Amino acid sequence: MKAATSATLHRMGRMPKDMQKLMQQAQQMQAEMQRTQSELAEKTFEGTAGGGVVKATVKGSGELVNVEFDPSVLDPDDPEFVGDLVVAAVNQASAAAAEEAQSAMGDVTGGLDLGGLLG
Repeated sequence: MKAATSATLHRMGRMPKDMQKLMQQAQQMQAEMQRTQSELAEKTFEGTAGGGVVKATVKGSGELVNVEFDPSVLDPDDPEFVGDLVVAAVNQASAAAAEEAQSAMGDVTGGLDLGGLLG
């Protein structure tokens, strides 16, 4: 029986070695992306507003875990003010989390925009 050539193997449904290597690299990148996403989900990020009188803490997953404020910011005649400060602090913390996630994932993918290709 004659030995199969690489062209024959390709026609038989086996991948060429360079394609196998590419698939392995993609699987490694996907595993690294999942690890990075898990780490980011548990990391905390802080945002402040009103010169620091309100501080919000969010996880990379987007979960709001803490809000602290200086009691002097509470004005019974303007309760919306503290609400606005809380929203601003949460938005700042969320933006910091998103920025770090984008940077970390860019490091994993070498800056490639994979558009959800790997996960």
